[in-house]
Amino acid sequence: MDRSLAGEGRRDVIPRRWARYYLENAPSLVWLIFANVAGIFVGFFFYLSVESPALADVDTLLWPLYMDSPVATLLMALALATLLPNLGRRLDSAPSNLVLAYLHTITFVWLVETGMWTALALNLHVGLYFPDLWRYFGVLVTHVLFIPEAYLLPHFGHTTRGALGLALALALFNDVLDYGFGLHPPLRYDPGPVLVAGSVATSVLAVGLAAHAFGRLPAEPAE
Repeated sequence: MDRSLAGEGRRDVIPRRWARYYLENAPSLVWLIFANVAGIFVGFFFYLSVESPALADVDTLLWPLYMDSPVATLLMALALATLLPNLGRRLDSAPSNLVLAYLHTITFVWLVETGMWTALALNLHVGLYFPDLWRYFGVLVTHVLFIPEAYLLPHFGHTTRGALGLALALALFNDVLDYGFGLHPPLRYDPGPVLVAGSVATSVLAVGLAAHAFGRLPAEPAE
């Protein structure tokens, strides 16, 4: 594969030199993976503590679409792990294929949508959360950090029209489950039309940002 095309169509939000530092060096890459794996367990145990709906009451097959944050960090850990065989080489040499394009695109969308949704949900009724140190500041900061982390992915990943289409379909299906079947992340208030509309908007926006951020696979011309 001609890696000279790797950056074609990519818009860098995170500077390239920062991405290279975190993704080409073993200590920083391993710590990033570890942080995301830790996020999986923190999120999973949080959902175990939720009473409505209790995790035991949710069909196991729907867990990935109920536990948004743990799934986002799981996907990111997997995406970062694909760089482990590339250690010692530049990001331009990172593996790239159709399967990875789907993984990287869906990961980006899940991270960005979860970060934006959390900021929206907390601030729609900020008085129910603020100034609770963890329930507001802790949750908000940790989830908003998903967004810059997602922007590491375009430095070594690509997308395709199919990957973007699948990511959009999954995000919108997740919205249907969230508000049609009550599987949205736990809130201190009942979601209303503003949050529902905002959730759909964040899903569409996350996919649009992915289309803007990623370069296309060299075999697929940029649109």
